[in-house]
Amino acid sequence: MKNDINIKNKRAYFDYNLIDKYVAGIALLGTEIKAIRQGKANMTDAFCMFIGGNLYVRNLHISEYSHSSFYHHDIKRDRALLLQKREIKKLKTKGEEKGYTIVPLKIFVNERGFAKIEIALAQGKKEFDKRDSLKDKDMKREMDRAMKR
Repeated sequence: MKNDINIKNKRAYFDYNLIDKYVAGIALLGTEIKAIRQGKANMTDAFCMFIGGNLYVRNLHISEYSHSSFYHHDIKRDRALLLQKREIKKLKTKGEEKGYTIVPLKIFVNERGFAKIEIALAQGKKEFDKRDSLKDKDMKREMDRAMKR
């Protein structure tokens, strides 16, 4: 069974320098996982934060499942991330340092059918870093065009 669900947060790759990446499980409701399998999720404004001792992802938009009857999930509710204790402790200490944040990168469904989210410890880019990223992207595109000719 091949799963091609791969919902990316392209904005995070542009806005942040990614330091460490982690793969976490997500605590979802039944209609949420079905909507993700349909590819109906949006991560553009999503971010991670600690509430109590647990890590949550906020503003992750998962649309309503099209075939559900009367019970619909809240579209932008906080969803708990499932990590090992040592990973949570490491993220909490690093995330509290000035300039660091935890951002979600992509949602995918693994071979067992579980939804997973890839998160990263990241540091915000400055404006000139973003311009450099755009220049590199344009140069790569131009080189690809020249190679195809």
